[in-house]
Amino acid sequence: MANRRFEMYQYRQVIVRMRLGESDRAIAQSGLMGRKKARSVRELANTRGWLNPDNDIPPEAELAACFDQSHARPQTTSLVEPHAEEVKKWAGLGIQGTTIYQALVRKYGFAGSYSSVRRYLQGVEAANPNATTVLDFEPGDVAQVDFGAGPVITDAHSGESFKTWVFVMVLAWSRHQYAELVRDQKVETWLGCHRRAFEAFGGVPTRVTIDNPKCAITRACYHDPQVQRAYADCAEGYGFLINALPPREPKKKGRVESGVKYVKNHFMPLREFRGLGDANRQLDEWVMGTTGNRIQGTTHEKPLTRFVETEQHLLKPLPGTPPELASWNKVKVHGDCHVQHEKCRYSVPYLLVGKALWLRASETTVRVYQEQEMVAIHSRLVRPGQRSTLPEHMPPEAQAYQMQGPQWCLRQAEQVGPACHALIEQLFADRVLDNLRGAQGIVGFRKRYGATRLEAAATRALAYASPHYRTIKTILENGLDQQTLDETGFDQLGSAYTGRGRFSRDTKKLLTH
Repeated sequence: MANRRFEMYQYRQVIVRMRLGESDRAIAQSGLMGRKKARSVRELANTRGWLNPDNDIPPEAELAACFDQSHARPQTTSLVEPHAEEVKKWAGLGIQGTTIYQALVRKYGFAGSYSSVRRYLQGVEAANPNATTVLDFEPGDVAQVDFGAGPVITDAHSGESFKTWVFVMVLAWSRHQYAELVRDQKVETWLGCHRRAFEAFGGVPTRVTIDNPKCAITRACYHDPQVQRAYADCAEGYGFLINALPPREPKKKGRVESGVKYVKNHFMPLREFRGLGDANRQLDEWVMGTTGNRIQGTTHEKPLTRFVETEQHLLKPLPGTPPELASWNKVKVHGDCHVQHEKCRYSVPYLLVGKALWLRASETTVRVYQEQEMVAIHSRLVRPGQRSTLPEHMPPEAQAYQMQGPQWCLRQAEQVGPACHALIEQLFADRVLDNLRGAQGIVGFRKRYGATRLEAAATRALAYASPHYRTIKTILENGLDQQTLDETGFDQLGSAYTGRGRFSRDTKKLLTH
């Protein structure tokens, strides 16, 4: 724990917990941060007034300036590591840590202390105890959340058949629940279900107990779970604590496990659904009617009655402005200066190609961050394959190509002279080739050779019906624009091509003295 590198949003989570009244011990027991580290964070937060509920939590940029992690101590290797396989085998057999330590000393002359063995065993998964106990909860304290497999629904209008999942949130004290059928378990769906559940309850519980779905926990661990950044933002916005259970211990949220089974066994069978909306309408009526008014087997009371008379009044009030729900994802910038999210592509500055960035996607916008700095913002795209590109994100040569389009080339040529303008028009009249780069190159000769010579070169190229970039380049490099054209096909001033003589002159004379 001492060698961990903490992200700024993790510091925010610790400060939010402290503002909610959690002790350093409670934070350490949650696995978010050790007590010693939490104590130093609390001291700094106190001196800066961050724990005052009337003050806003500082932005991540300010936190980054305060919590300098550049002097992290190097990671050490446990002295037990050479005997890791044997120690894991003994631990799996249920042998006590003191006995394992004595065996290591006796067999291998182990020089470490018992504390090193104990610390190593804490990282080894032990067998689940057989003894269980009933957990008691106070009104408004805990809500338990889980997903379960839902029915396959065939839409009556489109004929599409799709699999569904049922989201269930159960208030642990009253057993009143919120249930909703959804099509996936994405982060956006998970967050949206939480919002609608809190709005249905009219308040927010102190803690939300979850299993380890990937939409909420990015790395499941007994002591040190990694919370999905978007879910952490949601918890901060609504003011609840995330209680992630240890892996493979669903009994610790048995009330929602029973709630999911109850929905699957008593609501889904023998019902017909015309679509997802119709299914959720029926499910809501069933929750508020049949389920809410049944006599619950443990409390021997109606869940809806317990909720309305007691628990609803003890929930935290909903925030005045609902927090913006958004998902966070690590993305890599591709060589085309774009990142990808939900099969859509969004541009970022070209200097970030190959970098790993954070992408924050809400219902309406997509923001891309490098550390704490926002480097791009786009409107959210909805159809797969769409692309949002800002010109200023592209490399200079690409920006120049896009800005110097056909109309720009024609305006530049018109400033040079009529022959140059006529030559550029002929280039763009080609029905086979896109001559934009050639046109850009020709008008670019004005900076090197001047408008007079470029106009003369264009006149000569038109006289021999060769309006090409290579022709203009050769004429100017060899000085052929200085020679007089005495052939027919030009007006008396020799400055405007009349269109005659395309087949009446020798093309070999074009590029020779």
